[in-house]
Amino acid sequence: MGFPELPGRNLSKAELAELANDIAARPELWSHLVAFPADRRHYVSLYRDEHVDAWLICWTSDSDTGWHDHDGSAGAVRMVTGALTESNPRLGGTPAETVVPAGTSFTYEPDHIHRLTGTAAQSVSIHVYSPPLQRMGQYRTDGRGVMRRVPIGYSEELREVAPASPVAVG
Repeated sequence: MGFPELPGRNLSKAELAELANDIAARPELWSHLVAFPADRRHYVSLYRDEHVDAWLICWTSDSDTGWHDHDGSAGAVRMVTGALTESNPRLGGTPAETVVPAGTSFTYEPDHIHRLTGTAAQSVSIHVYSPPLQRMGQYRTDGRGVMRRVPIGYSEELREVAPASPVAVG
């Protein structure tokens, strides 16, 4: 059984959610790739063409992507097992948090900034992007408390970025 038939163009958020749900419902495409290394998230590219990118990601309760965006790509996430917490930054307040349990999905636009953390001991999710990821933005706070975006390649592992050392101002 092959990958789902795709229309040969960039997909809308609704189409991305449908694709993520379809892939999640077909474990013969990905279940043999599930793994839970102790020291990192496990992620595997399932499919990539000029319009769509699909990934399997395995999480533990220690997994943390840090704050990031997906540059010019919209996305959809389908939780297969376990749960994740999606956090969204808010100026002047604590981040908004949503627990995303198994069997649910969410989508986002290309300008969406978020952080995903493992909520369960072992979780599996399917992520799809359109257009395909080329790079992402990883966010960190410098020693003066100023947030900076650091571009990274799409295949680099997202992880929580340690704050920079304090800078003496004077």
